[in-house]
Amino acid sequence: MTSPALPVDVLLAKFGDKVKENVSLAPYTSARIGGPADYLITANSSDELAEIMMLIWEQHLTYFILGGGSNVLVSDKGVRGVTVLNRAKAIRFDSGDQPKVWVESGVVFSNLANRCASKGLSGLEWAATVPGTIGGAVYGNAGAFGGDMSSNLIWTEILTKSGRERLSVEKMGYGYRTSVLKRGHMTAIVLSAELALKNATKEEVSVKIGQFSERRKTTQPPGASMGSMFKNPKDEFAGRLIEAAGLKGTRIGNAEISPVHGNFFVNHGKTKASDVRALIELAQKTVKEKFDVKLELEVELVGEW
Repeated sequence: MTSPALPVDVLLAKFGDKVKENVSLAPYTSARIGGPADYLITANSSDELAEIMMLIWEQHLTYFILGGGSNVLVSDKGVRGVTVLNRAKAIRFDSGDQPKVWVESGVVFSNLANRCASKGLSGLEWAATVPGTIGGAVYGNAGAFGGDMSSNLIWTEILTKSGRERLSVEKMGYGYRTSVLKRGHMTAIVLSAELALKNATKEEVSVKIGQFSERRKTTQPPGASMGSMFKNPKDEFAGRLIEAAGLKGTRIGNAEISPVHGNFFVNHGKTKASDVRALIELAQKTVKEKFDVKLELEVELVGEW
């Protein structure tokens, strides 16, 4: 008598060698920190992502979607269940008087902004220094330099347990670094998005991107880092509060609050997630004590803590 198949066996049977076991997630995050995923599977298109997710939901598997890895802190113990690495990267431009671009959710946002520049298309210059993917940007209303996703999105295609559907920008319920998806009002995965652009010249767009990139270099640390770690409180900047609390340059293990920008945490090599979390808690405690302001995480804590 054969024993009944475990839910993950169904995934293995369907996708075979695409499913890897016990894979370190550190190389897939911008901070280069984190333990192993029990199982890792890569989706190379939005259709493949939808197929994987429907099977995961059918089998009631625990899962985590990993895009650019720029806004997550993966625990040292790693992530249970299945981690889906989103590498869906198709891009389709639609030119005309009101140009737009359709893009799959695994595309790195900064790459898309530079692709637009090469075609003389404006509107995404602010995203040229945003390290995450389109999926993460749609989900969290990413923004920089006065721009954000809510000002560019036309619609996004999401996957729910009932199937695919389109949500207009109005239905995304966007607020500062949040959306109806991030607030957990529905279980959904971002598959793709259509973004509004404007006609310009390559020179105009490239100059603007160059200015933003230069500003980023002078205000944010290079190398493996996480930021912004905290959301900016109302009428205030998290980085300024952390600096005013005297915490810039504070170090626990190989994790450091950047001397360049207080809202960025730097990995000086082989850093433990637990050390980063200790720094997070220190910053929150100190800022609360000194200024009576509660710093809310912008970065998501992922895995088993």
